[in-house]
Amino acid sequence: MHSSHTDPAPRSHSGSQVFLQIFNLRLIAAVFCFCLLVALSRVLGWYRPGDPGQDWLLTLLRFTRQNLITGLSLLLAVSLVEAWLHRPRPGPALLWRGLALGAAAFASTLARNFVGRLDNPEVQLKWTWVFSTTVLWMLFGGLAYALLLAARKEHELRQELAESARQQVRLQGQQMEAQLSALHAQIEPHFLFNTLAHVKRLYETTPERGRDMLRSLIAYLRAALPGMRRSESTLGQELDLISNYLAILQMRMGERLRFDVAVADELRGASLPTLVLSTLVENAIKHGISPLPDGGCIRISAVAQGMSLCVEVQDNGQGFSGSGGSGVGLANIRARLEAMFGSQAALELEAAEPRGVRARLRLPLLTSSHAPAPSSSTLGHSEGRA
Repeated sequence: MHSSHTDPAPRSHSGSQVFLQIFNLRLIAAVFCFCLLVALSRVLGWYRPGDPGQDWLLTLLRFTRQNLITGLSLLLAVSLVEAWLHRPRPGPALLWRGLALGAAAFASTLARNFVGRLDNPEVQLKWTWVFSTTVLWMLFGGLAYALLLAARKEHELRQELAESARQQVRLQGQQMEAQLSALHAQIEPHFLFNTLAHVKRLYETTPERGRDMLRSLIAYLRAALPGMRRSESTLGQELDLISNYLAILQMRMGERLRFDVAVADELRGASLPTLVLSTLVENAIKHGISPLPDGGCIRISAVAQGMSLCVEVQDNGQGFSGSGGSGVGLANIRARLEAMFGSQAALELEAAEPRGVRARLRLPLLTSSHAPAPSSSTLGHSEGRA
């Protein structure tokens, strides 16, 4: 189940993507239709049936062309300024949008006059016409811009709501799957039956060790069963659970399993999601220690780093090369950390030297109000015994 793969973080749209989202064929076609309607209204207002000096189709095409110069210029300006504003910029965004619209409307109006003079050199530049046309298209552009921003905002909100709903469903399913997997891994029938059979055999040969193993099993069940009904625990409670679990396995595996727990008492009250640490320990035993004939050692440590808690589970097993499993346990841990702490928590996996895997939990250092006192059942240091 060891895996160093982590899903890449979602990336925001780049400037070019934002530009293409606005300056696309659909909006270009909408601009064309609007300009055609404006040109048609002007032609219908100016055209007189039976006037031999007017060609209404040519006039319509000429007006459409003139309007398209401004319409497409405004669309291009909107696309450019939105692509530029996709990252935080100094000053209010409304100011940059207004300047972009005004500059595009003014420049396109001058361009329209220049193109018009190519058809009719007698056309003169009238600043009153430039001003009125610029203001009119700024109004058109501003209204269309506002509608575009409102539509984009609504689309983004719908996407966020849909993604939140999907994420909630995924997290609920992963949490249920994690709890069921942890329950099966910790209290599955064959684990209990094997342990009880081992206790019976020890009572027949070495009663003292049989009593020790039975005592560890009872302590383990007392710690494990209540933990299945809560989503948050403490580092001390999780260590109690793990220590009893490892003590049972140690009696069964003998010298093939050794473990070391190095955690300061003042960190035992630190808040920790339930079963996360247990999953890492079980993962290390199943895929790191058990496959080796000589077994190995597991070391559990925790340190405070500023406002963060760093918990490590390191084994000297076979490492990444021989690890198997589907990776569901690690995926569930990452999903729970993301749901509870966001970007403040992470699960890191790396190769240990000379062999093995080091799993590192980083999460905010929070103290639970229900932190227990240091437990005598927690083994600060334990070596394997036959």
